[in-house]
Amino acid sequence: MATVTIIGGHGKIALRLARLLSERGHKVTSWIRNAAHAGDVRDAGAASAVLDVEFLSIDEMSDALRGADVVVWSAGAGGGNPERTVAVDREAAIRSMEAALEAGVARYVMVSYFGAGPDHGVPEDNAFFPYAQAKTDADAHLSSTDLSWTILGPSTLSDEAGTGRIEVGGEGTGVRGAKVTRDDVASVAAYVIEHQGFEGRTILFNNGETPIAEALDSLR
Repeated sequence: MATVTIIGGHGKIALRLARLLSERGHKVTSWIRNAAHAGDVRDAGAASAVLDVEFLSIDEMSDALRGADVVVWSAGAGGGNPERTVAVDREAAIRSMEAALEAGVARYVMVSYFGAGPDHGVPEDNAFFPYAQAKTDADAHLSSTDLSWTILGPSTLSDEAGTGRIEVGGEGTGVRGAKVTRDDVASVAAYVIEHQGFEGRTILFNNGETPIAEALDSLR
């Protein structure tokens, strides 16, 4: 069983992932910014640590990550404030990667989004640009590190019940504009954490017709 740290532990995907992992016997610690959210984390089966990544240094993050086998980045500024978006989705994310290296945590799973990348196509005068660029920069930095990284690129998220079925693909496979449930994103993250062979991969996906395990195993 793995010891997993989820950064951004009160997010909708993070809470679902914590529940899945804890039910399967993994030890999960979720970082949260607001102590009032500790009860929700506890209900999901995880321990909580009140840590605001926007203001933590690499050394402070590293100290908090020691002993973990896997780091999952599922944090985000939530949009609306370009400066904070850059501070969290780019700068803090990058510090967490350096902290993971410093702490000896080799495995790192990034929850990104389908479309992040140098060709994200969002114009600079669009309100979505700071997020798109921040995620692009963070993903690029992660892929340049010595971490055993996996980047998850789900399409548009929904809160519908999970289907247990996805479609995976690379560039040009037509997943842009499709949807995927947060339940299924959490299931994909859990599968990637529990199985080898996804290191150094960016996995783009949306809901489809293939069972999650079968779809992901086709990539290994």
